[in-house]
Amino acid sequence: MTGTRVIGVGHYQPSKVLTNEDLAQMVDTNDEWIQSRVGIRERRIAEDETVADMATLAAEKALAASDLRASDIDLVVVATCSAVDRVPNTACRVADRLGVGSPAGYDINTACSGFSYALATADHAIRCGSATKAIVIGVEKLSDWTDWTDRSTCILFGDAAGAVVITGTEGDEEPGIGPVVWGSVPEMSDVVRIEASHPYIAQEGQTVFRWAITALAPLARKAAEAAGVDMDDIAAFVAHQANLRIIEGIAKKLKAPNAIIASDIVESGNTSAASVPLALSKLIDNGELKTGAPVLLFGFGGGLTYAGQVIRCP
Repeated sequence: MTGTRVIGVGHYQPSKVLTNEDLAQMVDTNDEWIQSRVGIRERRIAEDETVADMATLAAEKALAASDLRASDIDLVVVATCSAVDRVPNTACRVADRLGVGSPAGYDINTACSGFSYALATADHAIRCGSATKAIVIGVEKLSDWTDWTDRSTCILFGDAAGAVVITGTEGDEEPGIGPVVWGSVPEMSDVVRIEASHPYIAQEGQTVFRWAITALAPLARKAAEAAGVDMDDIAAFVAHQANLRIIEGIAKKLKAPNAIIASDIVESGNTSAASVPLALSKLIDNGELKTGAPVLLFGFGGGLTYAGQVIRCP
C-alpha cells in the first residue's frame, strides 16, 4: 500500500430540533444574541439514541456509499469524548452491530479534533500494513454533558455522527489522504473541560477564541503544503464547527480563494468530533464537491489539540 483514500461518507443526526427560540424558554437568551455571537440557529438533540446508536447509523451510510460489505472491514475507529460507558468501547459495539468480524477496534478522545486524529491513525495503520479497509467515525452526544441552566454553554452544543470508509491505494494511484499536521498546547489543556468534579462542559470561551483566530490558519496551511496542494486549488475548507466567527476568521487568514467554507454550525451547532465528517458528508450529499476535489479538513479544540489533512472527495 502506498497511501489511502476515502471511498464513502455518511452522517446521522437525531430528529429533535432545538431552536434558539426553544432555548429562550429555558435560559435568559434570545435568537439575536446567540446568532450574533456564535452563528448558531438550531441544533439536534438525541433523546433515545446513544453514542453507539448514532455512530452505527452514520457508519451504515458510509459503508453503503463505499460499495463494500461489513466483512471487508478490518479496522473500526471511533472519535468521541461523550460516550457514557467506559467499557466496552464504542468501536467494538459499532463493529458488532454492523456485523464486522474480528476487526481491530478502538476509541480515541482528543475532543473536537478527534475525527482528524482518528482518520490519521487509520491512514497510518493501512499504510504500514496493519489494516486494509477502515471505518472512521466521529460521534458525540454532548447533550448528556450540557448544563442546560448555563446560557454560556447550552447554546452551543448538538448531537450527531459522521463517518468515512477508507481503503489503500495501489500501484501508481495517487493517495487520497494527505499527511496529517497535528499537535497540542498542553499548558492550555484545561480551558475546555468535562471533569469528574464538574460533569458538565465548561470552557474559557475567549481564550479558545483568541487561540483559534491567531494560531490555527498557519497550521491548516501546513496541512495543504504537506499534501502538495496549492491553496488556490482547495475546493472546500471543512473546519471543526465551533463558532461561525472562528470559522470565518480562520478562513479569512487561510486565503483559499476558491474554497467553499463549511458552515454547518448554523443548523447543527457544535458537535465536537462529529462536526468535520458531518459537514463534509453534507457538502458531498448536496453535490457541492466533485469526485477527486481536494478538501482541507481541520479539527481543533479541547486539549488544546489540533489536526488537519487534505483528502480527495470520493
